[in-house]
Amino acid sequence: MSEKTVRGRPRRRAATRPDQGSHRRAGTAALVRLLAAVAVIAAASAVLLLGDGSAAHAAQPGAVLAADSIQAVVNNIRTWLVAILAAVATLFLTIGGLRLMWANGDPGEAEKGKAALKSAAIGYALALLSPLIVTVVAGWVK
Repeated sequence: MSEKTVRGRPRRRAATRPDQGSHRRAGTAALVRLLAAVAVIAAASAVLLLGDGSAAHAAQPGAVLAADSIQAVVNNIRTWLVAILAAVATLFLTIGGLRLMWANGDPGEAEKGKAALKSAAIGYALALLSPLIVTVVAGWVK
C-alpha cells in the first residue's frame, strides 16, 4: 500500500469577536437608560407622595391633633394608602426592570422580571383606584 498525502484545506480563521469597547458602550448606554427611567419614576413618586404639601404645616402649640370627623380620618387613610401603594409599586418596577436587564438570556430570570413588572402595574392600578375604594368603604361605615 502506498501512502498518499492529501493536502487538506487551509484552516479557517476564527471569526473575530466584536470589539470589547463597543460591548462596554452598549452596556453603559443601557445602564444610563435604566438610571434615567429610575430617576423619572422616583420624581413622579415624590410628586405623588408629597402632593400639594398642605399637610406639611405643623400644628399650632397647644392644639389637639385628633381628627375632627370621620371624613378627616378617611382622607388620611386615603392619602397613606396611595403613598404606600405607589412606593411599593415603584420598588417592584425597579426590581422587575433590573431582573429583565440582568437576565442575560435566562428564561427563568426573565419571567421573574416580567412577573415583577406585572405586580408593579397592579400596584399602580390599586394606587389610582384606592380613593374610590376608600370612599366605597366609608359609605358602608356610615
